[in-house]
Amino acid sequence: MRKTIAILATLDSKGQEATFIASWVEDLGHAVVLIDAGVMGQPAARPTVSREQVAHAADVDLDSLRSVGDRGAAIAAMARGAAAIVTELQRSGRIDGILGLGGSSGSAIAAAAMLALPIGFPKVLVSTMGSGNTRPYVGARDVTLMHSVVDISGLNRVSRKIFANAAAAVCGMAAVSLPAANDRPMIGLTMMGLTTPCAMVASAALEDAGFEVLAFHANGPGGQAMETLIEEGFFAGVLDMTPAEWADELFGGKGGAGPERMEAAGRRSLPQVVSVGGLDMVRFGPLSVVPGHYRSRHLHEHNPAITLMRTTPQECRQLGELIATKLNRARGPTHILLPMRGLSNVDRAGGVFEDEEARCVLFAALREKLNPQVKCIEMDLHINDPEFGRALASDLISLIK
Repeated sequence: MRKTIAILATLDSKGQEATFIASWVEDLGHAVVLIDAGVMGQPAARPTVSREQVAHAADVDLDSLRSVGDRGAAIAAMARGAAAIVTELQRSGRIDGILGLGGSSGSAIAAAAMLALPIGFPKVLVSTMGSGNTRPYVGARDVTLMHSVVDISGLNRVSRKIFANAAAAVCGMAAVSLPAANDRPMIGLTMMGLTTPCAMVASAALEDAGFEVLAFHANGPGGQAMETLIEEGFFAGVLDMTPAEWADELFGGKGGAGPERMEAAGRRSLPQVVSVGGLDMVRFGPLSVVPGHYRSRHLHEHNPAITLMRTTPQECRQLGELIATKLNRARGPTHILLPMRGLSNVDRAGGVFEDEEARCVLFAALREKLNPQVKCIEMDLHINDPEFGRALASDLISLIK
């Protein structure tokens, strides 16, 4: 079936490359909507959606952007406009996929457009920024990021192949037709490697009760993705058993999920059951990148790429108070279950992060700060004990039903 692919680029600097990709999409039997997000130079290809239209969608005048000469402001404006344009095209069914290409500026514009589109909608970004810190371009969405390898500056034997692959990728995605999804209500669940046994038991119990479980790795983007899907109305309930991202957010780890983490479920009045998995640690990269002021702390090399730092009693108090503040704002039924014997596979009897004092301070802070409407349940179990996983699932099922 013939599909329509949006190709988004700054056609003053990337017109030749965008035209090449468009020709491949058309050769594969599909239509193209070519969107120009350039500002300064003359477009090297005729767009379907002009740069003037993109600027207008951002409520700015293109000539004004040019006259001011502020590159950052121009990129921000065209990013807003591109997001508005592609969102309307997608909602009205006029495009079936999107492909963007660019250097740092073009990638920022294309990524902003893609991050405004729903999960599952085909998105491919060919970028010079595709190797390194890709979080600004992928965020909490399913953007397929393809490293351009060479700079996007003309056509050559390397770039032609990469551009052709990108065209084939987005066309292939757009052509996929999945059978109708089941209608089981969905649950959002957070987990990490060190709370996986609990997550597996809880997920199995929820599936047996007729729910579909979407698990999110509590690594920053995972928590952000869950918050996004909560806002979009995906879930019947939330099992936030691993809010480990808060330790990274507060104390400089690499897995923070932002200050709005743990707010969407409460704002939407969703039933939620929360626990404290992973709050015993702050996560960094290799040992060599741990900040100097933390080098004397209790560190553990989880693997060559990840170093863990045990949270102190003082840090645990901060975490407890913050999580209580978040849960106190919830408009829907909210429970928190506390595993008194440990928060992860490394915080247990004989574990490298065993620290009963830190756990007790965390639990005390929660008890002191939680409002009465948030039920706090203490269990003399470790978080990865099967009975605790079953208790989490059972409690959430009771709140939903």
